[in-house]
Amino acid sequence: MATEIKAPTFPESVAEGSVAAWHKKPGDSVERDELIVEIETDKVVLEVVAPEAGTLSEINAEEGDTVQSEQVLGTLGAAGDKPKASDKPKDSDKGAEAPAAKADAKAEAKPAAGGKQHDVKAPTFPESIQEGTVASWNKQVGETVKRDEVLAEIETDKVVLEVVAPADGALSEIKTEEGSQVASEEVLAIFTEGAGGDSAGSEAAPADSAKSDAGDDEKVGDKILAPAARKLVAEHDLDVSKIEGTGKGGRILKEDVQKAVKEGSAKKAAKPASAPQQAAAAAPAVEGERPEKRVPMSRLRQTIAKRLVQAQQTAAMLTTYNEVDMGAVMDLRAQYKETFLKAHDTKLGFMGFFVKAASEALKRFPDVNASIDGSDIVYHGYQDIGVAVSTDRGLVVPVLRDTDSMKIADVEKTIVDFGKRARDGKLGIDEMQGGTFTITNGGIFGSLMSTPIINPPQTAILGMHKIQERPMAVNGKVEIRPMMYLAVSYDHRMIDGKDAVQFLVTIKELLEDPARLLLDV
Repeated sequence: MATEIKAPTFPESVAEGSVAAWHKKPGDSVERDELIVEIETDKVVLEVVAPEAGTLSEINAEEGDTVQSEQVLGTLGAAGDKPKASDKPKDSDKGAEAPAAKADAKAEAKPAAGGKQHDVKAPTFPESIQEGTVASWNKQVGETVKRDEVLAEIETDKVVLEVVAPADGALSEIKTEEGSQVASEEVLAIFTEGAGGDSAGSEAAPADSAKSDAGDDEKVGDKILAPAARKLVAEHDLDVSKIEGTGKGGRILKEDVQKAVKEGSAKKAAKPASAPQQAAAAAPAVEGERPEKRVPMSRLRQTIAKRLVQAQQTAAMLTTYNEVDMGAVMDLRAQYKETFLKAHDTKLGFMGFFVKAASEALKRFPDVNASIDGSDIVYHGYQDIGVAVSTDRGLVVPVLRDTDSMKIADVEKTIVDFGKRARDGKLGIDEMQGGTFTITNGGIFGSLMSTPIINPPQTAILGMHKIQERPMAVNGKVEIRPMMYLAVSYDHRMIDGKDAVQFLVTIKELLEDPARLLLDV
């Protein structure tokens, strides 16, 4: 009895998804709970597994197709069932073709004969993504490829999307070079079925057999890469064959790539220098190596750069500094960290205190919590605080909503969740929009003092820094105290210097005497 394979139930904020990759073809046997297909949305990549053991008999939604929540993607038949006649034959079935059919296929495979041509298009981008950049072409014109092999990668400011071959054949023309900006569903290249090298159509040729084997190996390598791991492999230029996958079915996870990077066990072998390079190396101008590497700026990095430059060009930005004695907060953490962990199943950090102190200060100084919209000032009757999180791809700022009503435990749990999902690339765009104020913590990297840049359209940002013991005058005596420099950058078009200074002093007082947070004084 046939079983329908359906897309998962999407979250309320996700309207549709795109079929990212099929891990099985019609006729392939699958085990219960084995990964069959991946659905990519603008927020997460969802895995669809086999509801039971059997054979994939039909695919209803091809890679790149847009699908809805719970839409039927394919059909799973009983073990040993043959795929429906409408499905394309597997590579293994080609050997059973009659000699005449093989001869016809060989004739069609020749570039001069011109097999069926396809437009290779960019994937359908989510609504929140306007364009992408061709990060790399993995295949060149005329190079023989197998169906579903990765042809190119498109990088957006949120995800890296793969473009795969629609059939066996070769690229006959590349229309968009690496580094080019492309729109959703824009034609990237022309693909010809059956095209390729001189022996592409000869199934008996030893050279072609080697190519087929290599293609299959590469295809298997592509398929076992988890989406979060693909970007890391490309960034560090790693040899996938040297990475051991710990996921189901040998799937390479992000953690596996990070481990390989740390151990340095997956570096590609250095390519031999070409004749011109060897000639140039024969007359070195200086001793020692002087390596350089040029890579295109990622979409996320371009977005960050654009926003930071915009902030400095449009805002009349000033920064005021102060310092806070963290002794009281550190004593509280030391006294209650064990109890807090048992009660809330999360560690008691510093950020919870800073978020609550900032929330209280924002209520007292509404100008700091406001934003500028053209020639209008928008006063917010709530506090939504963004917390800057560093990832391998760049800085992202997810937003804590209604922080005034959040408990410190809620803040700590949410920030831990934000950090984990940000590093995995699973934050939604809606989670990074709409903040009224931002906190950034350079202290975790050792920064003693810095000038944070405002996150438009907000009008202020708080910078935390490293806690360092320093001699301080306390009641006429010199004591060694754990001190932290604080910085508030603000838009002078909206906030007066007096208010900015008093706002920062309020945060300082609340942190130095945390009881004020409970007493609202």
